[in-house]
Amino acid sequence: MAGQVQGKVALVTGGASGIGEAVCELLAREGASVAVTDIDELRGPELVAKIKKAGGEATFLQQDVTSEERWIEVVEEVVRRYGRLDILVSNAGIGIGVPSITQMTLEDWRRQTAINLDGVFLSVKHCLPVMRKGRGGSIVLMSSLAGLRGAQSLAGYCATKGGVRLFAKAIAMECASFGDGVRVNSVHPGIIDTPIWGKIPTGGMGGGQNAPIDPEERAKLATPFGRAGHAMEIAQGVLYLASDASSYVTGMELVIDGGMNAGGALRMPGAPAFPMPAFGG
Repeated sequence: MAGQVQGKVALVTGGASGIGEAVCELLAREGASVAVTDIDELRGPELVAKIKKAGGEATFLQQDVTSEERWIEVVEEVVRRYGRLDILVSNAGIGIGVPSITQMTLEDWRRQTAINLDGVFLSVKHCLPVMRKGRGGSIVLMSSLAGLRGAQSLAGYCATKGGVRLFAKAIAMECASFGDGVRVNSVHPGIIDTPIWGKIPTGGMGGGQNAPIDPEERAKLATPFGRAGHAMEIAQGVLYLASDASSYVTGMELVIDGGMNAGGALRMPGAPAFPMPAFGG
């Protein structure tokens, strides 16, 4: 282990798959004890077993991030098991797409807001006091490129992720004013090849009722790099923010999007996609 977060304790919501899974694996590989929380009671324990087999330390806690009662229980269990909390990665989220905002039901709006915003609020509310007792730590809130710019058919999702962005900045300023040693930053992935694309109810978005969305095809057209990102590329950014390498960084937006937010790039005919590095482990 390189040990960038050696001896630290991390809690990662939505940790059983996609970006959350990659974050859990990388933090554990770099020396952290990781509490993996998720509603998925099948994949969560499988991930913990995989981490332990590789020599890391992890535990799984089933969690609906919208339940305040469960948040109290989860934080108490992490402290009971590990004695502290140094890193919070509030990653759990969902995306609901509709052709027009006029077709979005209030039920779906509230469900998306409950997970993407209420869940993030509760994560900070209940984890921050423990981190303050330990005199410092890092909070990483998973936003999105959709929290920085508008996205057709995803107005509700944009609203929640934009809220996460400014919530992170506000809490960063609060923690700085308290002098509690806790840093708070947001991460903004672009088009990342994860299972979330197959779970987005599209309601006709992108052609055909609930037609599956191919992130690779979208990325070829939308990103200067000409390919979708991968979960481990986001996890590497989270690791930086979680580690002492970012000790002077707070209230920042870390955009990991293959260049989408920077502007447009006309790709030359036959230009290859920007290659993805090989990750060890």
